[in-house]
Amino acid sequence: MGKMSKQMRTWGLLSLTALVAASLAGCGSNTNGKQSAADAGASAGSGDKPVKLRIVWWGSQARHDATLKALDAYTKKHPNVTFEPEFSGFDGYADKLATQAAAKNAPDIIQMDPAWLSEYAGRNQLADLSQGIHTEDVDKSLVDSGKYKDKLYAIPLGNNATGMVFNKNAVDKLGITPPANGWTWDQYFQFGKDAKAKLDKDKYVLMDYTADYTMYTAYQISQGKGYPITVDGKFNIDKATWLAYVNKYTELRKDGVVPPPDVASTDKESDAKLDLMNNDTVLMKRSFAALFPGYEGVKPGAYTLVTQPKGAQSSGWLKPSMFWSISADSKYVEESKKFIDWFINDTEAADILGTTRGVPVSKKVLDYLTPKLTASDKLQIELIKNVSPDAQPFNPGAKGWSNYTAKDFKDIGEKVMFGKMAPEAAYDELVKKAKDYQ
Repeated sequence: MGKMSKQMRTWGLLSLTALVAASLAGCGSNTNGKQSAADAGASAGSGDKPVKLRIVWWGSQARHDATLKALDAYTKKHPNVTFEPEFSGFDGYADKLATQAAAKNAPDIIQMDPAWLSEYAGRNQLADLSQGIHTEDVDKSLVDSGKYKDKLYAIPLGNNATGMVFNKNAVDKLGITPPANGWTWDQYFQFGKDAKAKLDKDKYVLMDYTADYTMYTAYQISQGKGYPITVDGKFNIDKATWLAYVNKYTELRKDGVVPPPDVASTDKESDAKLDLMNNDTVLMKRSFAALFPGYEGVKPGAYTLVTQPKGAQSSGWLKPSMFWSISADSKYVEESKKFIDWFINDTEAADILGTTRGVPVSKKVLDYLTPKLTASDKLQIELIKNVSPDAQPFNPGAKGWSNYTAKDFKDIGEKVMFGKMAPEAAYDELVKKAKDYQ
């Protein structure tokens, strides 16, 4: 396949791998004496010409509600600035954003996933954010996670960690031992079988992750085989490891531990009704700390978090939950920077947003907010602490591979799930497809 067709293929559908989720907001002059860039321009900004900022994000209803409230609060402080919000669940978000960016019609302010940053920044579609946003109170490693080739193109919104979320109330009622931090893959699969033995025929325990790149990544790195696609863009799906993983889920499918493919394929992450855990079809899913408020908002007190299973090594990693970026085509880059600065550094924003985007990145904001945190908020922090000691290095995704990890891997895995392709042939197809990206 030629170079041009490869680029078209990649941008025909830009999606992510795994994950996830993010954080909240900030600390203002009322607590630390430091003015945000937004406040510094408040008096002048109120007399400026009207500015309407398009802003886009994905998330749960809890995140939508909090963000809309924050936008209203910002407009009250800066009456000349209004917003045109675009928000949705995660399904379809990446595709729509990629189409908008290719047409030079992306929103001014973009909620960006770490896995996509190299794609957008590498194509000069994001504005440089090196100046105009205060990041002094943010951990340097988090700030650096928003860089591409030493330029800052994204502002992290939260600390985050991979993990598992499960319905502890339902597990307690079954009378079985609940999952615990530090558990193994063998214990994970056995938990599925033990719980299934006490469930109705049309209820399941685990999700079928045959076609899920993020969960397979966790499995492969825990076996000491590294990331399936390396940071520098090399194909590294270990055949024996992948076959063992796929065959295990085939066994679980036959035993009814995971849903049949026609049910599994209906799952829509974080949707109040269509997420298979929220509608009680399964008891457990892979997740991220920053997604927990969405589940908590649907069924308060029902869920809890635990680390991902481990193999010879841990399978979890830490990551920036998500970013704010600004489109390179925006006419309002400076105005957008002022908003982002307020979002991460102002206590009013922090009070509104809570942990709907995860754990705050500003250390001063976190100190301010900690006394107000709920038990569910603290579960996010606990997961991050439990993953940290032996966390795997974070792989932000290799440039040019997003379509492979999100679409090709998924399509081939679903053929195995639906019985349309044998595992050996499916692995050969993974190898063949990868050649289009190398």
